[in-house]
Amino acid sequence: MLPKTPRTGIWKFIKGGAKTLFVIEAVCFAASYGLYYRMNTDRDFRRYINEKYPFALEYYYQIGELIGDNKARQIDASYWTVPTPQITKQE
Repeated sequence: MLPKTPRTGIWKFIKGGAKTLFVIEAVCFAASYGLYYRMNTDRDFRRYINEKYPFALEYYYQIGELIGDNKARQIDASYWTVPTPQITKQE
């Protein structure tokens, strides 16, 4: 029977670091998927992103055009240029 030798502290550090890295990666993936899903389904959120972070919206459009025949850019531009009717109070 082989005698058991204790592991050094470096192996515990590597194992703990790998677990931490895996958890951080899973959380980042879930957050990025949630952001993509919201941008894909909510036009008003895309408008907010366009006002605050236009580079992020540009990446979203580029990914959509790369993956498939995504016309979201043209649809959003036509929707955002149409003036919204103003609601006035009638007294």
